Amino acid sequence: MDTEERLAVFLDYENLALGAREHLGGMQFDFGPIADALAVRGRVVVRRAYADWSYFDEDRRALTRHQVELIEMPQRMGASRKNAADIKMVVDAIEMAFEREYISTFVMCTGDSDFSPLVHKLRELNKRVIGVGVENSTSRLLPAACDEFLFYDRLEGVDVPDEGDVPPRRGRSAASGRTSRSRSKAAAAPATAPASATPEPGAEPGPEAAAAAPATGAEPQSEAPAAAPSSGRGRRKKAAAPEQAPAAVEPVDALGVDAVEEDVLADDGLADDGDETRSGEEATMEVRVAQTLADLQASTSGTVTASMLKRTLVRKDPTFSESDYGFRTFGEFLRFLADRGFVELTPGPATGDPEVALPEQPDTEHAFGLLRSVVEESGGSAQLSGLKNALRKRRPDFSEKALGYRGFLQFCKAASASGAVVMAWDDDADDYLVTVA
Repeated sequence: MDTEERLAVFLDYENLALGAREHLGGMQFDFGPIADALAVRGRVVVRRAYADWSYFDEDRRALTRHQVELIEMPQRMGASRKNAADIKMVVDAIEMAFEREYISTFVMCTGDSDFSPLVHKLRELNKRVIGVGVENSTSRLLPAACDEFLFYDRLEGVDVPDEGDVPPRRGRSAASGRTSRSRSKAAAAPATAPASATPEPGAEPGPEAAAAAPATGAEPQSEAPAAAPSSGRGRRKKAAAPEQAPAAVEPVDALGVDAVEEDVLADDGLADDGDETRSGEEATMEVRVAQTLADLQASTSGTVTASMLKRTLVRKDPTFSESDYGFRTFGEFLRFLADRGFVELTPGPATGDPEVALPEQPDTEHAFGLLRSVVEESGGSAQLSGLKNALRKRRPDFSEKALGYRGFLQFCKAASASGAVVMAWDDDADDYLVTVA
């Protein structure tokens, strides 16, 4: 632990929230992808968000679940608008740089170039600075001032709809309590906003931006069928559920993205290479390990050891334990994944601490072929909303962002343009239908 980076995270929340709503198709800002990205870079010891929280009621609840300390700074005093939150954020960062020498990295989550002098001063004090911001609302001056800059829309887990390119949804239900995302600013008209929607602050965003709220008219989401029990080891013991007739799985996201994170879909009957039906929980575990390992390989200059991987997994989820999946040690857990071809193990610097790596990432053509094969196994056609889940059951480290695509929808459109599959809008399913070319 003494050699780990200590990170302090500061969020200019109004800048991020309004940037996401105005430039990312009306979607609501989610701190989760940032937390995961920072977990592979070190141990986060401070998380603070600054805003006038009377404007961000729902956001406040989501940040609290991520253990973020909320700093209340009223932004409107009478007829004048203050920048008190920005000033308080700068003062706290400088104070922390002098008083807490063990903090080696400051993470400034904002796209405002006014924070550039703060970034320069922190680097002058021998602190590493990582910036995070929404790409289209980030000043060009700020990324160049930081040691590293992460664009929020490019992070794994952030899937931005192609604005104006997707047919309007009709009565789509909210996805498992997760934030519903508008497809365009037009879809977030004030007339459709719930009566309790909280207005956005001040003159900058305008009244239209405040209307970006979960769509109304949503029907209750039906429960997904229980995951089929799977054979073999590595399963968490659970009460057996009565068998049910196969049913359509309710999409977790209309774009088919990150369906296997917190709300795991039931097994859809796709078999893996070992002809073994796998539970949604096991698929989630494999995806989390593969994505964490991919992030570590991208962010570290050296090799990734088993102990480093275990520490990062625990940072992302402090309750993680390999014993929950039926393994006595983490090494046994990794050997299980290696036998299935999900990771590769080689001798490490110490006995019992092997080096861990992902198999060689396929190029774009191989990824298109994987998509085609998954669609073929689904009977020759499949809805877009469940495809990413199915792809990750076959290859847990699959990431369209690693291949250069902004989201899974864009990846599927590229596959369609290449002739690997055919994609067309299905009015009956209210979703894209992907079929074998």
